[in-house]
Formats: sequence, structure tokens, C-alpha cells
Amino acid sequence: MIRLMKKSTITTLLFTLFTVYCFAQGPTKAIPVAEHYEGGQKAMYTFIESRLIYPPTAKRNRLQGECVISFILNEDGTTSGHKIVTNKGGGTGEEALRVAKLLKFRAPGYKMQTTVPIYFKL
Repeated sequence: MIRLMKKSTITTLLFTLFTVYCFAQGPTKAIPVAEHYEGGQKAMYTFIESRLIYPPTAKRNRLQGECVISFILNEDGTTSGHKIVTNKGGGTGEEALRVAKLLKFRAPGYKMQTTVPIYFKL
């Protein structure tokens, strides 16, 4: 029984460490709209992290994860039609929407519908 309990504890610990590692990595896939952001994807997520304010309700309830925001990038680099696609709750979707509206892009010369995942991690 002790041996079984040790395996369970080790499995739980490894899963927890893996989850923390994955959240710490941030976005691992290329976001197409980031090529139109000055400095690329890394600069875009640095800006997002510097402006993101963790909602108190989400922090109190320990809500973490990815919120996805959809918007249209216009020909001149402005954005419009912002919508929350995925929301983790506790105010995270609204905060992700607020920060996504702050993003400034270079003019791509064409209109494109896009999404940006914004990560919340404690």
C-alpha cells in the first residue's frame, strides 16, 4: 500500500511540474498575425504580459489557461470587431479583450480575420 501511495504521489508531482512547465513556455505555435507586429511574436507577447492585469476573481479562484480573442486586422493596421472566442471565466476573457484592443500592428495591405491566444498563469 505504501508503494502504491508513493507512485500516486510521484505521478501527481510529475503532472503538476509538467503543467507548470507548459504554462511557463507560453505560446509554442506561430501566430500568423504576429508577423505584422513590430518585433514579431516575442515582442507581441512581451507587450501583452506587461499590460495584462490578472482579474482578482480569477486569481482568488485560481483560474488559469488560454483565452482566445478574435478580431479583424484592417489594411491600414487598425483592428476592429473584437470578440471573445474562449473564456476561462472570472474576468479573464474581458481582460484579454482589453489588452488585445491595445495591440498596434503594421499595415499588412489586406484585411484579415485572426485570433490571438492570451495566456493567464499564476
